[in-house]
Amino acid sequence: MAAPTDAAVLVGLGTERNLPVVRLAAQEAAAHGRPLCLLHAFNWAAALEAPSVGGPRADAEELISRATRIANEVEPALPVSGEIVEGALVTTLVRRSESAFLLAVGDGGMATSGECVSVDAPAVQLAARAGCPVLVARREPPPQGPVLVGVDGTGSSQGALDWAFECAAGREARLLAVRVVEPEEDAEDPELLAGMVARSAHRFPSVATECHTIRGDPGTVLVEQSRSAQVALVAARGDEPWRGMLGAVSQAMLYHSPAPLVVVRGLTGIPMDGRNAQPSRDQRP
Repeated sequence: MAAPTDAAVLVGLGTERNLPVVRLAAQEAAAHGRPLCLLHAFNWAAALEAPSVGGPRADAEELISRATRIANEVEPALPVSGEIVEGALVTTLVRRSESAFLLAVGDGGMATSGECVSVDAPAVQLAARAGCPVLVARREPPPQGPVLVGVDGTGSSQGALDWAFECAAGREARLLAVRVVEPEEDAEDPELLAGMVARSAHRFPSVATECHTIRGDPGTVLVEQSRSAQVALVAARGDEPWRGMLGAVSQAMLYHSPAPLVVVRGLTGIPMDGRNAQPSRDQRP
Protein backbone atom coordinates (compact mmCIF):
# COMPACT_ATOMS: atom_id res chain seq x y z
CA MET A 1 0.00 0.00 0.00
CA ALA A 2 1.02 3.66 -0.25
CA ALA A 3 3.15 5.02 2.58
CA PRO A 4 1.58 7.29 5.24
CA THR A 5 1.76 10.98 4.39
CA ASP A 6 4.26 11.61 7.21
CA ALA A 7 6.58 8.71 6.30
CA ALA A 8 10.20 9.78 5.84
CA VAL A 9 12.91 9.16 3.31
CA LEU A 10 15.28 6.94 5.29
CA VAL A 11 19.03 7.01 4.61
CA GLY A 12 21.33 4.18 5.68
CA LEU A 13 24.67 5.65 6.78
CA GLY A 14 27.44 3.10 7.22
CA THR A 15 30.60 5.17 6.71
CA GLU A 16 31.58 8.51 5.20
CA ARG A 17 31.57 6.78 1.79
CA ASN A 18 27.77 6.89 2.06
CA LEU A 19 27.65 10.68 2.31
CA PRO A 20 26.98 11.16 -1.45
CA VAL A 21 23.77 9.18 -0.89
CA VAL A 22 22.54 11.94 1.41
CA ARG A 23 22.50 14.56 -1.34
CA LEU A 24 20.42 12.37 -3.65
CA ALA A 25 18.09 11.32 -0.82
CA ALA A 26 17.60 14.95 0.23
CA GLN A 27 16.62 15.84 -3.34
CA GLU A 28 14.05 13.04 -3.36
CA ALA A 29 12.69 14.02 0.06
CA ALA A 30 12.28 17.64 -1.02
CA ALA A 31 10.68 16.66 -4.34
CA HIS A 32 8.13 14.40 -2.60
CA GLY A 33 7.53 16.74 0.35
CA ARG A 34 8.88 14.21 2.87
CA PRO A 35 11.17 14.58 5.89
CA LEU A 36 14.63 13.02 5.82
CA CYS A 37 15.82 10.56 8.48
CA LEU A 38 19.53 9.73 8.72
CA LEU A 39 20.21 6.42 10.43
CA HIS A 40 23.57 5.01 11.51
CA ALA A 41 23.82 1.54 13.05
CA PHE A 42 26.36 1.56 15.87
CA ASN A 43 28.47 -1.56 16.29
CA TRP A 44 29.26 -1.99 19.98
CA ALA A 45 31.51 -5.00 19.34
CA ALA A 46 33.78 -2.88 17.15
CA ALA A 47 33.63 -0.03 19.65
CA LEU A 48 34.85 -2.27 22.47
CA GLU A 49 37.87 -3.25 20.38
CA ALA A 50 38.81 0.39 19.74
CA PRO A 51 41.36 2.20 21.98
CA SER A 52 38.49 4.25 23.37
CA VAL A 53 34.82 3.27 23.44
CA GLY A 54 33.90 6.93 23.13
CA GLY A 55 35.88 7.32 19.90
CA PRO A 56 33.58 5.30 17.58
CA ARG A 57 30.52 6.89 19.16
CA ALA A 58 31.94 10.36 18.53
CA ASP A 59 32.73 9.35 14.95
CA ALA A 60 29.12 8.23 14.46
CA GLU A 61 27.82 11.54 15.80
CA GLU A 62 30.17 13.45 13.50
CA LEU A 63 28.96 11.38 10.54
CA ILE A 64 25.35 12.29 11.32
CA SER A 65 26.33 15.97 11.67
CA ARG A 66 28.13 16.00 8.32
CA ALA A 67 25.19 14.28 6.63
CA THR A 68 22.79 16.83 8.15
CA ARG A 69 24.87 19.71 6.79
CA ILE A 70 24.84 18.14 3.31
CA ALA A 71 21.06 17.74 3.42
CA ASN A 72 20.65 21.36 4.54
CA GLU A 73 22.81 22.51 1.63
CA VAL A 74 20.45 20.73 -0.78
CA GLU A 75 17.25 22.09 0.77
CA PRO A 76 17.53 24.41 3.80
CA ALA A 77 13.84 24.01 4.69
CA LEU A 78 13.94 20.20 4.60
CA PRO A 79 13.14 18.60 8.00
CA VAL A 80 16.15 16.41 8.88
CA SER A 81 16.58 14.09 11.84
CA GLY A 82 19.51 11.86 12.78
CA GLU A 83 19.53 8.65 14.76
CA ILE A 84 22.20 6.28 16.01
CA VAL A 85 20.91 2.80 16.78
CA GLU A 86 22.58 -0.35 18.04
CA GLY A 87 22.53 -3.35 15.75
CA ALA A 88 23.37 -4.59 12.27
CA LEU A 89 22.71 -1.99 9.57
CA VAL A 90 20.86 -4.24 7.08
CA THR A 91 18.60 -5.81 9.70
CA THR A 92 17.80 -2.42 11.19
CA LEU A 93 17.05 -0.84 7.81
CA VAL A 94 14.81 -3.72 6.71
CA ARG A 95 12.78 -3.34 9.90
CA ARG A 96 12.58 0.44 9.66
CA SER A 97 11.72 0.34 5.95
CA GLU A 98 8.28 -1.03 6.82
CA SER A 99 7.21 2.46 7.87
CA ALA A 100 9.38 4.52 5.49
CA PHE A 101 8.40 6.26 2.27
CA LEU A 102 11.73 5.47 0.59
CA LEU A 103 15.02 3.87 1.68
CA ALA A 104 18.24 5.30 0.21
CA VAL A 105 21.55 3.41 0.29
CA GLY A 106 24.84 3.33 -1.59
CA ASP A 107 25.67 0.54 -4.01
CA GLY A 108 29.10 -0.20 -2.56
CA GLY A 109 30.65 0.43 -5.97
CA MET A 110 29.04 -2.63 -7.56
CA ALA A 111 28.11 -0.88 -10.83
CA THR A 112 31.75 0.01 -11.56
CA SER A 113 33.67 -2.84 -9.93
CA GLY A 114 33.41 -5.30 -12.83
CA GLU A 115 33.44 -8.13 -10.28
CA CYS A 116 30.82 -10.68 -9.31
CA VAL A 117 28.47 -9.14 -6.76
CA SER A 118 27.68 -11.13 -3.62
CA VAL A 119 24.03 -11.65 -2.77
CA ASP A 120 25.04 -10.66 0.77
CA ALA A 121 25.99 -7.14 -0.33
CA PRO A 122 23.91 -4.64 1.71
CA ALA A 123 22.37 -2.96 -1.35
CA VAL A 124 21.30 -6.34 -2.74
CA GLN A 125 19.83 -7.49 0.56
CA LEU A 126 17.93 -4.25 1.03
CA ALA A 127 16.61 -4.13 -2.54
CA ALA A 128 15.35 -7.69 -2.06
CA ARG A 129 13.92 -7.43 1.45
CA ALA A 130 12.85 -3.85 2.20
CA GLY A 131 9.24 -2.98 2.87
CA CYS A 132 9.34 0.19 0.77
CA PRO A 133 10.93 1.35 -2.50
CA VAL A 134 14.74 1.40 -2.37
CA LEU A 135 16.92 4.09 -3.97
CA VAL A 136 20.40 2.75 -4.75
CA ALA A 137 22.84 5.61 -5.36
CA ARG A 138 25.96 5.30 -7.50
CA ARG A 139 29.40 6.76 -6.86
CA GLU A 140 29.46 8.72 -10.11
CA PRO A 141 26.94 11.57 -10.58
CA PRO A 142 24.35 10.85 -13.28
CA PRO A 143 23.71 13.00 -16.37
CA GLN A 144 20.76 15.37 -16.47
CA GLY A 145 18.80 13.05 -18.73
CA PRO A 146 15.27 11.65 -18.50
CA VAL A 147 13.68 9.59 -15.76
CA LEU A 148 13.67 6.02 -17.11
CA VAL A 149 11.11 3.41 -16.09
CA GLY A 150 10.92 -0.20 -17.23
CA VAL A 151 7.37 -1.44 -17.82
CA ASP A 152 6.42 -5.09 -18.38
CA GLY A 153 2.62 -4.97 -18.22
CA THR A 154 2.18 -6.17 -14.64
CA GLY A 155 0.45 -4.42 -11.77
CA SER A 156 3.85 -4.00 -10.12
CA SER A 157 5.18 -2.08 -13.09
CA GLN A 158 2.09 0.16 -12.99
CA GLY A 159 3.17 1.05 -9.47
CA ALA A 160 6.68 1.75 -10.79
CA LEU A 161 5.12 4.04 -13.42
CA ASP A 162 3.29 6.01 -10.73
CA TRP A 163 6.58 6.44 -8.87
CA ALA A 164 8.36 7.43 -12.07
CA PHE A 165 5.82 10.16 -12.82
CA GLU A 166 6.24 11.53 -9.30
CA CYS A 167 10.02 11.51 -9.71
CA ALA A 168 9.83 13.21 -13.11
CA ALA A 169 7.44 15.87 -11.83
CA GLY A 170 9.60 16.62 -8.79
CA ARG A 171 12.72 16.85 -10.93
CA GLU A 172 10.97 18.72 -13.78
CA ALA A 173 12.35 16.04 -16.09
CA ARG A 174 11.16 14.12 -19.12
CA LEU A 175 9.85 10.57 -18.56
CA LEU A 176 11.04 7.72 -20.76
CA ALA A 177 8.87 4.58 -20.43
CA VAL A 178 10.34 1.46 -22.03
CA ARG A 179 8.75 -1.95 -22.51
CA VAL A 180 11.10 -4.68 -23.71
CA VAL A 181 9.72 -7.71 -25.53
CA GLU A 182 12.04 -10.67 -25.93
CA PRO A 183 12.64 -11.67 -29.58
CA GLU A 184 10.78 -14.98 -29.34
CA GLU A 185 7.76 -13.53 -27.51
CA ASP A 186 4.48 -12.30 -28.98
CA ALA A 187 4.16 -8.58 -28.29
CA GLU A 188 0.43 -9.09 -27.65
CA ASP A 189 -1.28 -5.69 -27.37
CA PRO A 190 0.95 -3.09 -29.10
CA GLU A 191 -0.90 -0.34 -27.21
CA LEU A 192 -0.29 -1.91 -23.79
CA LEU A 193 2.51 0.49 -22.84
CA ALA A 194 0.64 3.59 -23.99
CA GLY A 195 -2.41 2.53 -22.02
CA MET A 196 -0.46 1.95 -18.82
CA VAL A 197 1.33 5.29 -19.18
CA ALA A 198 -2.01 7.05 -19.69
CA ARG A 199 -3.38 5.57 -16.45
CA SER A 200 -0.51 7.13 -14.49
CA ALA A 201 -0.12 10.34 -16.51
CA HIS A 202 -3.46 11.99 -15.75
CA ARG A 203 -2.18 13.36 -12.42
CA PHE A 204 0.94 14.83 -14.01
CA PRO A 205 -0.08 16.75 -17.14
CA SER A 206 3.13 18.79 -17.12
CA VAL A 207 5.43 15.76 -17.51
CA ALA A 208 6.60 15.19 -21.08
CA THR A 209 6.58 11.47 -21.84
CA GLU A 210 8.08 9.15 -24.43
CA CYS A 211 6.98 5.51 -24.85
CA HIS A 212 9.09 2.89 -26.61
CA THR A 213 8.51 -0.84 -27.07
CA ILE A 214 11.82 -2.51 -27.97
CA ARG A 215 12.67 -6.11 -28.84
CA GLY A 216 15.66 -7.62 -27.07
CA ASP A 217 16.82 -8.92 -23.71
CA PRO A 218 15.01 -6.80 -21.08
CA GLY A 219 17.95 -6.44 -18.70
CA THR A 220 20.45 -5.61 -21.43
CA VAL A 221 18.17 -3.07 -23.13
CA LEU A 222 17.25 -1.25 -19.91
CA VAL A 223 20.86 -1.08 -18.70
CA GLU A 224 21.85 0.48 -22.02
CA GLN A 225 18.92 2.93 -21.89
CA SER A 226 19.87 3.92 -18.34
CA ARG A 227 23.28 5.26 -19.40
CA SER A 228 21.69 8.59 -20.30
CA ALA A 229 19.13 8.66 -17.45
CA GLN A 230 19.31 10.75 -14.30
CA VAL A 231 17.46 7.99 -12.44
CA ALA A 232 15.97 4.62 -13.43
CA LEU A 233 13.03 2.77 -11.90
CA VAL A 234 11.94 -0.87 -12.07
CA ALA A 235 9.58 -3.04 -10.07
CA ALA A 236 11.32 -5.56 -7.82
CA ARG A 237 9.71 -8.26 -9.95
CA GLY A 238 6.36 -8.86 -11.62
CA ASP A 239 3.16 -9.81 -9.84
CA GLU A 240 4.77 -12.70 -7.99
CA PRO A 241 4.20 -11.90 -4.32
CA TRP A 242 7.22 -13.52 -2.66
CA ARG A 243 9.32 -11.28 -0.43
CA GLY A 244 13.09 -11.59 -0.41
CA MET A 245 13.41 -11.98 -4.18
CA LEU A 246 14.43 -9.85 -7.14
CA GLY A 247 13.48 -10.54 -10.72
CA ALA A 248 16.06 -10.99 -13.48
CA VAL A 249 15.56 -7.46 -14.82
CA SER A 250 15.77 -5.71 -11.46
CA GLN A 251 18.93 -7.69 -10.69
CA ALA A 252 20.51 -6.68 -14.00
CA MET A 253 19.72 -3.03 -13.34
CA LEU A 254 20.93 -3.19 -9.74
CA TYR A 255 24.26 -4.77 -10.69
CA HIS A 256 25.02 -2.99 -13.96
CA SER A 257 23.06 0.24 -14.46
CA PRO A 258 25.28 3.33 -14.04
CA ALA A 259 22.22 5.42 -13.10
CA PRO A 260 20.78 5.72 -9.59
CA LEU A 261 18.13 3.03 -9.36
CA VAL A 262 14.80 2.93 -7.56
CA VAL A 263 13.64 -0.65 -7.00
CA VAL A 264 9.92 -0.21 -6.41
CA ARG A 265 8.66 -2.67 -3.84
CA GLY A 266 6.44 -2.70 -0.77
CA LEU A 267 3.41 -1.38 -2.70
CA THR A 268 1.91 -4.88 -3.36
CA GLY A 269 1.31 -3.94 -6.98
CA ILE A 270 -1.16 -1.19 -6.07
CA PRO A 271 -0.62 2.24 -7.65
CA MET A 272 -0.08 5.14 -5.24
CA ASP A 273 -3.51 6.65 -5.96
CA GLY A 274 -5.22 3.38 -4.98
CA ARG A 275 -6.50 2.29 -8.39
CA ASN A 276 -6.10 -1.29 -9.53
CA ALA A 277 -3.69 -1.78 -12.42
CA GLN A 278 -4.31 -4.06 -15.36
CA PRO A 279 -2.61 -7.44 -14.74
CA SER A 280 -0.58 -9.30 -17.32
CA ARG A 281 0.73 -12.79 -17.88
CA ASP A 282 4.23 -11.35 -18.17
CA GLN A 283 5.89 -11.84 -14.79
CA ARG A 284 9.09 -9.82 -15.33
CA PRO A 285 11.01 -8.07 -13.92
